[in-house]
Amino acid sequence: MFGLGIWELLIILLLVFILFSRKLPELGEGLAKGIRNFRRSIKESDEIDVTPGSKQDQEKEKKNSP
Repeated sequence: MFGLGIWELLIILLLVFILFSRKLPELGEGLAKGIRNFRRSIKESDEIDVTPGSKQDQEKEKKNSP
């Protein structure tokens, strides 16, 4: 495998683990938050009105009605 022996791979794996061991919980937490937000946005997609100008039209009607 790329001319690397088992010991070289173990040393590289150990160095990567040492360097990223502090950041792994943060990465996992960020990934979990991203998944939760994605699922929430899928569930709430029907409730959001994305029609452009719909609020502006309603405000104009309110101003013109009195």
